[in-house]
Amino acid sequence: MSSYTGVTGRTYVVTGSASGIGAATTALLRDRGATVIGCDLDDAEIRADLSVAAGRRALVDGVRGYGAIDAVLAVAGGGRTGLLETNYFGAVATLEGLRPLLAQSPAPRAVVVSSTSSLAPADERIVAACLDGDEAAAVAHLEADPEAGGRTGGYGIAKRALNRWVRRMAPTAEWGGAGIALNAVAPGVVDTPAAAWILADDEVRRTVEESSPQPFGGFPGRPEWIAELICWLAGADNRFVTGQIIFADGGTEAAAIGDRHWL
Repeated sequence: MSSYTGVTGRTYVVTGSASGIGAATTALLRDRGATVIGCDLDDAEIRADLSVAAGRRALVDGVRGYGAIDAVLAVAGGGRTGLLETNYFGAVATLEGLRPLLAQSPAPRAVVVSSTSSLAPADERIVAACLDGDEAAAVAHLEADPEAGGRTGGYGIAKRALNRWVRRMAPTAEWGGAGIALNAVAPGVVDTPAAAWILADDEVRRTVEESSPQPFGGFPGRPEWIAELICWLAGADNRFVTGQIIFADGGTEAAAIGDRHWL
């Protein structure tokens, strides 16, 4: 095993550790000498459903039982349970709930997984309710809006709200001021179980690939490629990057947005 000074000997909490990007990240960290506390619905050190308040409390309580931690990686994206609830409220509860433990590390880091789906137009009432911490209102707005896709349409909206939450919180005294780097990684279409509905149907796959091109790396991407970026952002060698939404998408975001960020 090679020596990775920014990772070896550190303890990481990874939600969504049983499959996809979470599993790839867990494997990479362990291969590089880190201890990983995996959290998922099944096949993990801590079993918790992050779509509900009780599951979020169980996750935080379970992690506390392990002692000191150095990084929290909120990768869980749901699919079997509520998308909006898991991807926004579950992720935020994970990060906020474990922040006091993180602050005790000499090099605390946090990374949350977003998505290029966050680029799609979203009902700003739902985004605002998320940022206000009003889960009941956010879910009610989502269920009442057919154009938002109902409960199954909450994924992209949750990721959009999550991006804004990261940007708001990263420079605050509780995060950046406490030495905790907080970043988001936004993958494009990656070969994971969550993307199976895209990849299994030739017509759907072709439509998505044409509308969201990934000119660098190909379509779909590999979970290991996303894991590499997450591992670096969450490692002790990241000493100056925080508050960033980093699109690991083969160029999808650049193709969609162009240079408009800089006008």
